[in-house]
Amino acid sequence: MMSRAERSWISDWWWTVDRWFISAITTLIVLGVVLTLAGSPPVAERLGLAPFHFVNRQILYIVPAGLLMLATSFLSPRQVRRAALLVFILGMGMVVASLLWGAEVKGARRWIFGIQPSEFVKPAFVILAAWAFSEGARRNDMPGNMLALLLLPLTITPLMMQPDFGQTMLISIVWASLFFMAGLHWIWVAGIGGIGFLGVVAAYHWLGHVRSRIDKFLYPDSTSTGTTSTFQVDTAMESFVSGGWFGKGPGEGTYKRILPDSHTDFIFAVTGEEFGVIACIFLMSIFAFVVLRGLIVSSRNEDPFCRFATAGLVMLFGVQSTINMAVNLKLMPAKGMTLPFISYGGSSLISIGLAMGFLLAVTRKRPRSEIAERIEK
Repeated sequence: MMSRAERSWISDWWWTVDRWFISAITTLIVLGVVLTLAGSPPVAERLGLAPFHFVNRQILYIVPAGLLMLATSFLSPRQVRRAALLVFILGMGMVVASLLWGAEVKGARRWIFGIQPSEFVKPAFVILAAWAFSEGARRNDMPGNMLALLLLPLTITPLMMQPDFGQTMLISIVWASLFFMAGLHWIWVAGIGGIGFLGVVAAYHWLGHVRSRIDKFLYPDSTSTGTTSTFQVDTAMESFVSGGWFGKGPGEGTYKRILPDSHTDFIFAVTGEEFGVIACIFLMSIFAFVVLRGLIVSSRNEDPFCRFATAGLVMLFGVQSTINMAVNLKLMPAKGMTLPFISYGGSSLISIGLAMGFLLAVTRKRPRSEIAERIEK
């Protein structure tokens, strides 16, 4: 163990970083490898790949994700803002480039050079929005709320053009939560809620893929939506029922052999079948712990920027997790969104590593004098 008397950048990091977050994230990473080992072999075999192709690649992605998270956690709040601005500019540039030259996959252009840039835009957006809201709350001469208002359409417009309604919804929910934290009037709450509702209605009427997914969720037995329209979510529900409380055992699942996205969007269903509802509850409790821990730490932080950034990052983490698990449980329309650290995916894993690195950086314990000096500037 390092001594508190030792003065080095490593010891300073160790005694100031939130080790509860590190423990929870490490647990999720280990579980992600185990569950990828359980859910990915059937998919690899269907694609003509080696049985552990996705497992090996997941482990390969963990290395840069872990290193990025560790390196980012050493940053100061000012460096976090600068890094987020750089990532945001590069990410949005690649999002626009993907619209022009990206490969079309399932009717959407979200990938370019093997990367999904919108994944990296999310944590950077949260940091920039947190900075804008915190500056608006701290300084009367700073139009922080106006900057935050402009930041949202600037970010989601290219995403809707891809189209990527899920990421748009996720970013909008986190942004609205931060706006609420900033102390907006109830009139603003009603107005933003109304705009959001109108946006969903407009998307339903004008975007065919959105209307199709909502109709499949609301009218699963309708002949107009097709007999196989709810195949994945129906199979996922059967996986939970088949697994019961304690599961069939590792490698004994059968529904994963016919579930197309058992290693990504529906890995939670594989968890239910092979390890049981108890394991699902345990997994959910880890996600809940990270969110609740983050909100508690945020409420105690005296630095406005760190307070907003912490809350925004854990809400991003929590809402994305909730959407994935809710889709698996047939509680909301299907949406291709990964389960952080659990689902297979390079861009997703590395981007969530960046987000958690930002979280570790803004939640590090700092002397009151340093916080006061930063607030006064």
